[in-house]
Amino acid sequence: MLYSFAGFASILIFVIAYLMIALEDKIHVNKSKPALIAGTLIYIIIGIHYSYYGEDLHHLQENVHELIFEIASIYFFLFVAMTYIETLIERNVFEALKYKLLQKKLTYKKLFYTTGLIAFFLSPIADNLTTALILSTVLITIEHHNKSFLILGAINVVVAANAGGAWSPFGDITTLMVWAAGKATFVDFLYLFPASFGGWILTAYLLSKYLPEGSPSTDDNSSACSDIEKTQIKKGGKFVIFLGVSTIAMAVLSHQILHLPAFWGMMFGLALLKAYSSYLKKISNEHIEIYKRMASVENDTLLFFFGLLAAVGGLSYIGYIGLVAGIYDSVNPYIVNTLVGIFSAIVDNVPLMFAVLKADPQMTLTDWVFVTLTAGIGGSLISFGSAAGVGVMGRLKGIYTFSTHMKYAWTVALGYFVSIAIFYVQFELLKL
Repeated sequence: MLYSFAGFASILIFVIAYLMIALEDKIHVNKSKPALIAGTLIYIIIGIHYSYYGEDLHHLQENVHELIFEIASIYFFLFVAMTYIETLIERNVFEALKYKLLQKKLTYKKLFYTTGLIAFFLSPIADNLTTALILSTVLITIEHHNKSFLILGAINVVVAANAGGAWSPFGDITTLMVWAAGKATFVDFLYLFPASFGGWILTAYLLSKYLPEGSPSTDDNSSACSDIEKTQIKKGGKFVIFLGVSTIAMAVLSHQILHLPAFWGMMFGLALLKAYSSYLKKISNEHIEIYKRMASVENDTLLFFFGLLAAVGGLSYIGYIGLVAGIYDSVNPYIVNTLVGIFSAIVDNVPLMFAVLKADPQMTLTDWVFVTLTAGIGGSLISFGSAAGVGVMGRLKGIYTFSTHMKYAWTVALGYFVSIAIFYVQFELLKL
């Protein structure tokens, strides 16, 4: 089927869909639509091909059932995580964080490093996209006049969020997929901390050399702080934080110890959140409106991943993705995985990582952890190379753009290769 009409048609459909996804802002078509069309249509074409030639459809059915489970594992995991984030937003948890930073009246340099550190340590829990959106909002709220600071701060937040997401199964969809596929344990990702932190801190240091002197406008801050003093975490917000951390712990335990899918623990955590919402309403008439929070989850994002992963799954079934495994057999995995990180900035790391998983090349644990690192941090090389970067471009329109990012892209590239160097010393030379 590799060289059949159905195969070539599937490749063409995927390329057209991906171009439409890449040009979403230009053609004004939501990325979930071409992704869903491509993902579902490719499998329909495969089914028509089998039926036309009178081939057994049983193997295709088994493949679809396996694919549904793989996608559902990611889909439900993200659904619960996004519901918790929406609930924390509704409880003013992130607003309180933003306004505490405002009240401190930090200098540009302190604000730069503070937001970077928060992004680096928040993204392993809240995921890199949500973290980048929250911190970019903080930047534009505190300082909306100094464009040079906002550009540098935005790059720093994107790099920090992607780097932080690389050393946790919850920080990026790529790490989540590798963890869910059983290629590495939860603890294995934690060993990526030195490489992730080292690459980000170098980029942050180089970017800080271009920061303007002084502090954000005190007039803007004082007027903002007058409204901020009224902003506090709503009742139950702190307990929701506790429930969120507990849900992550349950996901880890259910996957590592009970050998259940990670989303099983997440769904149990969602049940606890719904139960707490009812309890809170009963004792204090304070209603979280959990169903509204679930409705606020960006379904287009979830459907986009469904369609994209289904499309890659279809191409894998035909045999195209299997060609990737041949590259690993003939080229050093370190070189291939380094290139995966670079290409992830152009193509997007999610379909690339899923393609690698579908190809399932013979790699050691070290190789699988390494490709997780490169795919996670490689997206920072270009402004639209990661979900975090795309989100910040939307939040800081006309400020954080492709051209403004590329002006400082060399600092990100140096950080990328420093991360790889740290990884090599830690895992290969020191065997840590």
